[in-house]
Amino acid sequence: MTAMLTVRPAGPGDASDICALLNAVDVIEIGRPETDLGTVEADLNHPDVDLATDSWLAFQDGRLVAYALVWSDSGPGQVDGDHYVLPAHPEAALRLLELMEARARELAAGAGQGRLRLQLNIKPTLDLSLLTGRGYRSVRRYQVMTRAVHPATDLPPAPPAGLTLRDCSADEADRHRAHALVEQTFAAHFGHVERAYEPWLDHLDARRLDWSLVWIASLPGEGDVAVLLSRDDRTSMGWLSHIGVREDLRGRGIGGYLLRHGFAAYAARGRDTVGLGVDIHNETGALGLYEAHGMGLHYAVDTWELPLHSQG
Repeated sequence: MTAMLTVRPAGPGDASDICALLNAVDVIEIGRPETDLGTVEADLNHPDVDLATDSWLAFQDGRLVAYALVWSDSGPGQVDGDHYVLPAHPEAALRLLELMEARARELAAGAGQGRLRLQLNIKPTLDLSLLTGRGYRSVRRYQVMTRAVHPATDLPPAPPAGLTLRDCSADEADRHRAHALVEQTFAAHFGHVERAYEPWLDHLDARRLDWSLVWIASLPGEGDVAVLLSRDDRTSMGWLSHIGVREDLRGRGIGGYLLRHGFAAYAARGRDTVGLGVDIHNETGALGLYEAHGMGLHYAVDTWELPLHSQG
């Protein structure tokens, strides 16, 4: 007897079940569960998501087997999406892709060159032939890199000559400055979206951000030259979200210093692992920097893109 597929929008009360599904996918794709309930709740409360139109849960005979979400906060025509499915459920996988694409076309209407982007493990539970057959193509690869840390060995590093570091816990003006430095230092990066301060806070889910774990580096005569934005709300590891150095001051050891500072800060907080994501085609040499400081591949993710005019 054929299993019956049903689909409905997600609601805030579904967060625990969605988290369990995502962790089941994690175990298959990367070997261990790494999705936190808070992350799922933040996604479901994304200010640019209307759950009634932008989310879907697929059930096979009453069992949750797939989840998808779309949002559009990355500029005109750009729609981002998440798609998770357990293996051996192609009907659910395809149905949610169809619904995502239809909604993405609505969100991108009138913007000209619209596109839908998904990020998937390089060996995903989703059958990639479903993507290629619908006109998606892989456009970028990212690595999630990790490193073990320990308070006895990861001590606070000595800064480059003249460099000073301050955190952003006390001064709202420093939070604005951190935002400006992220915008400046990541402007040329693939996929970077310029955001004003308030939308940037929404994108960060700043309600859960500990500003004592965001640091600004300064040099005499140069002012503020670099930023390290990190967060400690993941169960599995401390996370270095952004390490950005002004282009004219790269190559002076500032990025490596901020990386080692992050290792020491999280070791002191009792963490045993620190992670970050890096575009393997990053022209600043970030991948080599991280490898030189002992970080290794945890897993890799491909960005898949669908031109939204490709299917009518």
